Amino acid sequence: MSPETGWTRQHWTAVADDLLAAVQRYRSPRGGRIDLPGAPAKAGVVSDGLEGFARTFLLAAFRAAGDDDAAPLAPYVEGLACGPGPDGPDAWPPIGSHGPGGQPMVESASVALGMLAARAHTWDRLDGDAQDRLEEWLRGALRNEPAPNNWYLFPMAVAAFLDEVGRGDDETARALDRASDMLEGWYRGDGWYSDGDGRAFDHYIGWAMHLYPVLVAHLRGDTVRLEHLGPRLREFLGSFAATFDVDGAPLYQGRSLTYRTATLSAVALGEVVGWTPLRPGQTRRILSAGLRYFLDRGALTDGIFSRGWHGPHDASLQDYSGPASPYWASKGFVGLLLPASAPLWTAIEEPPPSAGPDRTLAIGSVGWLVQTTQADGLVRVHNHGSDHVNPWDADGGHPDPLYARLAYSTRTGPTAVRNAADNHIALHVRGRDSVRRRIHPIGSGPDWVASWHQPQFPGPPAFPGGPPVAGGPVLPQSRIESLVVARGAWEVHVHRLRAVPAGVPVTVTGWALAAATPRELDEQVEGVAVALSTEETATRLVGCHGFDAAGVERAPQGTAYGAWALVPTLRGTAERGELLVSASTLTSAPAPAAPQVGVDGTQVAVTWADGARTTCTWTAAAPEVTTTP
Repeated sequence: MSPETGWTRQHWTAVADDLLAAVQRYRSPRGGRIDLPGAPAKAGVVSDGLEGFARTFLLAAFRAAGDDDAAPLAPYVEGLACGPGPDGPDAWPPIGSHGPGGQPMVESASVALGMLAARAHTWDRLDGDAQDRLEEWLRGALRNEPAPNNWYLFPMAVAAFLDEVGRGDDETARALDRASDMLEGWYRGDGWYSDGDGRAFDHYIGWAMHLYPVLVAHLRGDTVRLEHLGPRLREFLGSFAATFDVDGAPLYQGRSLTYRTATLSAVALGEVVGWTPLRPGQTRRILSAGLRYFLDRGALTDGIFSRGWHGPHDASLQDYSGPASPYWASKGFVGLLLPASAPLWTAIEEPPPSAGPDRTLAIGSVGWLVQTTQADGLVRVHNHGSDHVNPWDADGGHPDPLYARLAYSTRTGPTAVRNAADNHIALHVRGRDSVRRRIHPIGSGPDWVASWHQPQFPGPPAFPGGPPVAGGPVLPQSRIESLVVARGAWEVHVHRLRAVPAGVPVTVTGWALAAATPRELDEQVEGVAVALSTEETATRLVGCHGFDAAGVERAPQGTAYGAWALVPTLRGTAERGELLVSASTLTSAPAPAAPQVGVDGTQVAVTWADGARTTCTWTAAAPEVTTTP
C-alpha cells in the first residue's frame, strides 16, 4: 500500500501516541498545563503552559475522534475542568487582546476545535459547573481584540463551538459574522487568501485561513458553508500541493516554520472534507513523506519537538515561539479524523505533483512561480508577490528573510539578517546595501513572473535586536523591476533599474548552500560564474549581461539546512538603460546545459538546452514574454 514511504495509518497513530505520551512528563498536578522545558516565549511561562495543553489536546482530539476512543483524551479532561479555575499550578491565564495577554486567544481556538471534534469525550464529560467555567473563559476570545490577520478565526472557532453546544447568543453570532466578513475581504483568488490586509502569503493560508473555517463547517455539518469554502480549498490545493518536495519537505518560506507538520494540514483537510484535486494515494504520499521528513531529520529531542526545522534552529523562530509552540504540528494530524476504512488510508500511494514531469506553475494572485523538476523532485518558488508588509507600515526597515527573497526552495533556506543575503539584488550607496521590502507585482505567465520594489537603505540598529537607524540614503523615484523565467532546472533573472544613478555598484546573489562545516562545501569561481556544491545539492550562478565580477560570500549563521552557508555572488555597475541578466540552477541531479542568453537593448532572448526559445521584451509598462518549443 505504501511503496514509497512504507507508512500506513498505524504509523500515524503510533507517532501521535508517542508524542502525547512524551509530553505527559511535564503536566501540572491536575493536567491543566503542560510546561515543557526551555526558554519562555514573550507571553511568559504560564501562557506557555496553556499552549502546551491546548496544542497537544488538539492532537489527542483528532486521535480520539477518528477511532471513537476516549483513551487519548483521558489525561486532558480534568485539565479542561481546572484550567479555567482559580490561580494555581493548573490555572490558565485569562484571554486578552492582541499584544500582552493575547496569546491565550490563540490557544482558545485549539481548545474549542478539539472539543468540537471530540465532544463526547470532552465537553460532555464535564459537570455543569465545569462547563460554565470553561464557557466563561472561552468567551474572553469573543470580548477582546484579535490581531489584524488570521487571529479573527480564533474567536470564530470558539463561537462555533459554543453555538454547537447550545450556548450561542448575539455575542457568538457577532464573532462568526465578523470572521466571515474578514475572510471574504482577504480572499485573493486562485484559492488563496492573504493572512490579513496586504500581501502576506505563506503556510498560514493552509493551516489557518483554510483549516479553521472549513474544518468547523465540516464538524458542524454546515453544508452551505462547505459548498462556499470547499471549492476554494480544492483550487488552493491545486497549486499548494505542488510546493511539497518529492522527499516530503515543505517549502521553507514564511514565519512560524517551527510548526513543521502543520504545513500538511490543508492537504489532509481536502481529503477529510472531500474537496481536493488529489487522489487519496497522492494525499497520503504527501502526508506520510512530510511526517517522516521531519522525524528522520531530528525534529524530536527525547520525544519532544524542538524549536527549529530539522533540529533546533534559532533563526527559524519568532519571539512568540515558546517551548510548546512547535505542537501546532498537531494540525497536520487532522487526517486521523478519517477511520482506517477511508480511502486516504486504503489507497495505494501515488507520486506527488513534484515527482514530474518538469513543470512551471504561475499563481497570479500570489505573484509566485512554482518550478519543479522530475530528475530530483526539488521545488523552487520564485517570489514576486509575498512581502508580509502591512499597508499601514512604512516601506522601510530591515527586510524579513522569510518573505523578502526572490526565491525559496524545499532544500535551501534563506540566510539570516546581517548575513549575506541569498536570492537578492542590492544597490550599494554610501556604504549601505539596499533591501527589498514592499513587493509590487507586475504580471505573470505560464513560465514567468515579475515585480518591482523600491530599494530601501536601513541603517544598523542602535542596539542589538533594535529597530534600524533612520536617515539612510534615499534614491527618489528609483525602482528595481525584476523578472524570472524558468524551464527545467534553470531560471533566468532579468533586472531593470529605473532612476538609479549611473555608476552605483550592484550585487545579485543566488541560492545559498549550507552544510555542517565549511569543509563540506565546494566552491568554484570562473569569470562571471560561480558553482557551489555539497554531496547532495549543487547550484550555479552565471552572469549573462551587465556583470564584471563573481565571487562567494560567507554566511556564518548558516540556514535551517546547515550551520554554515555560502552565497554565490555577481557584481556589476548600474548603467543607464542597461539590463542585468543572470542564469541560475539549483539541483540534486546532473544539471542540463546552461541556457544561451542574448541581450539587445531591452530584449532578452533565451535558448534553452532542449531547443525552446524565450523572448522577454521590457515595454514602458510591463514585460512581454513568449516561449516557443
